[in-house]
Parts: sequence; C-alpha cells; structure tokens
Amino acid sequence: MEEGIVSVFGTGRAGAAEPICKLAYELGKSLAQAGFAIANGGYGGTMLAAAKGAREAGGQVIGVTCSAFKSKPNPYITRQVVTKSLDERLNTLIDLGQGYVVLAGGTGTLLELAKVWELKNKGFLTADRPIILVGDFWRPLVELIARDDPDAARQVKIVKDAQQAVQLLAEDIGLR
Repeated sequence: MEEGIVSVFGTGRAGAAEPICKLAYELGKSLAQAGFAIANGGYGGTMLAAAKGAREAGGQVIGVTCSAFKSKPNPYITRQVVTKSLDERLNTLIDLGQGYVVLAGGTGTLLELAKVWELKNKGFLTADRPIILVGDFWRPLVELIARDDPDAARQVKIVKDAQQAVQLLAEDIGLR
C-alpha cells in the first residue's frame, strides 16, 4: 500500500455547478493541501471535481478506470490504473486507500460504501483505515443499519463538510 492515499467515492452523474461537485472540489483541494493523494474512478461528476481540486492544489490523483467503459478518463488524473472489470476496479480503489471518503451517489457509490463498510465491519480493513461519509445523504442508511447492528454503524463516521473529513483523516491516518 502506498502512503497517504485517500479513496474518494461519489456520483459520476453530477454536473460541475451542482453543490455535490463543489463539495467534491473542496474535498480534493483540502486533501491535497494536507498532503494526501486521492484515488477515485477517474471519470466525471464528483470524480472529476475532486481530481480538479486536488490537481489545482498541487496534489496527485490516481484514476482507477475500467476498460469495459466507453468513457474517457478526466484530464486531471496524474496516474491511470486500468482495470478489466468493476470488481477489479473497486478492489483496486480499496487496496490503494488508507482511508475512504464517501459523498452522495447512486448504486455504484452504494456498492463502494457497502464493500468497504463490510470489510471494516468484519475486520478485513484495519481500524486505522477510516470510512468517512460527508453530509447527511447516507445518514438514514447508517441509522437503519444501527437498529440491527450498532457495532457496524460505529465503523463509519459522518461529518458535515470537506474540512472535517480531512481533519479526521489527518488524525486517523496522518502522513508519515
């Protein structure tokens, strides 16, 4: 595992003017300013916004793309990792990350959240690899899970903004 990489998950469907993309941009910028590299899916929406924020702040961006997709990677990635399947893509993003930040999204983002959450819940991801949910989008899901499994719900942290996410990452994983 490389040092200081945070995997960022979120929707690929949002436009640049949408609030979620503005949040993703701020997150990428703040992560880079704190010395973290980011890894994400490498395409549009929040992936592009976070990559742009990180690059404009002088950070590194690993775009983990999938050869099965017709889309072109966004222009802000500094290193592309091409995978053959969605499973390989997600596994690569999980392996690269020392921490995970999850923004609002659809079924793809839900899959990413569910996999890292279950891996952490079952002890396959160490305690020092935080899962941070930004905003209230996922709160109803966390509360639903907490009713059945309170320990699982404690495996994720919900914060209000990009700055809080970066602060938690710095505290939990820092940079060596």
